[in-house]
Amino acid sequence: MTLGSKSAVHFGAGNIGRGFVGLLLHEAGYGLVFADVATPLIEALQATPSYTVHEVGAGGVDHLVDGYDAVNSATQEAELVERIARADIVTTAVGPNILKFVAPVIARGLAARPEGAAPLAVMACENAINATDILEAEVRAAARTEGLGEDAVDAKAIFANTAVDRIVPAQAPGGGLDVRVEPYFEWAIERGPFGDAVPEIPGVTWVDSLGPYIERKLFTVNTGHASAAYFGRVAGKEKIAEAIGDPEIRRKVEAVLAETKALLVAKYGFAPEEQEAYIRKILGRFANAELPDTVDRVGRAPLRKLSRHERFVGPAAELAERGLSADALLGAMGAALRFDAADDDEAQRLQSLLAGEGADLAIAEELTGLGPEHPLHDSVVGLVAEARAGVGG
Repeated sequence: MTLGSKSAVHFGAGNIGRGFVGLLLHEAGYGLVFADVATPLIEALQATPSYTVHEVGAGGVDHLVDGYDAVNSATQEAELVERIARADIVTTAVGPNILKFVAPVIARGLAARPEGAAPLAVMACENAINATDILEAEVRAAARTEGLGEDAVDAKAIFANTAVDRIVPAQAPGGGLDVRVEPYFEWAIERGPFGDAVPEIPGVTWVDSLGPYIERKLFTVNTGHASAAYFGRVAGKEKIAEAIGDPEIRRKVEAVLAETKALLVAKYGFAPEEQEAYIRKILGRFANAELPDTVDRVGRAPLRKLSRHERFVGPAAELAERGLSADALLGAMGAALRFDAADDDEAQRLQSLLAGEGADLAIAEELTGLGPEHPLHDSVVGLVAEARAGVGG
């Protein structure tokens, strides 16, 4: 293919890469290069001239994505380095734990970048707080092995944190490269690192301070989604839309989001009516019956989701520290402790931990990182004790 006058390399050619970040970059006029280690996926992209992103639900439309290229980052590193060296943007959607593996090739691309070229915009579009900071640290470490000092990295790259939000469920078998997504999306990027040279990407929300937007998304969308999954699984539901359609489960999720709303209003000064409207929109997205999202997919990796700064313990701890109620969040955490999906490694490790010998105190602290001095400590110990009793019974 012949790339356009501006180009972007995107790491991660999965459903989010094709159905969200790659789509927006394509529609912004960037010549798009997908990079991935999954050989069948890369070969399919290389052999297929286009794919369609299907927005399902009210107001949804189809988007054709074409004119892209695909590079196997495991076997075509030299070509990938060359693409990065002349790209305008590099983005990722690979998962926070994989960033350290893509950083070295980005560093080699920076080393090969022509002197005087405009800085490469590097943005990690991951479901984690300040993921680009993680990627930047790894790239800088790798750059030193390429002979690049800090000043050279500063001259060759701009690193900007982002917050991304779009529900992209597991896809039906046999769908090929096409992706089904919800119509709603939000891609917020911090403006400051770019100075006066902000990239033109229609659909992006440029913000001066990303922190409030990251936490609003994490503590509303992610907390609410996972709450619906865990409450739904306890109630025997299969789909998220089915779970949120149950009046009792919806009441519990609304109670959780009322607590995170209280935190976000107190911490960042969001207008209460603005946050309430955001919650209503989020609940409507969860109820989209045309998205075949399952409670098992959304609830996967419960150990991570119960960790100290994640979607449950993070807001619950801050609420308790402010003297505010976190009872509904604790209820969601109790449901998460009962998540025992057979095909999820973390779920099985969680259940083994609960079924094994050991004090409830130690397990609670290991799961949530809340020490004895924290005001939520005793409540979490009680949750773990209840869950252990259920496993033992």
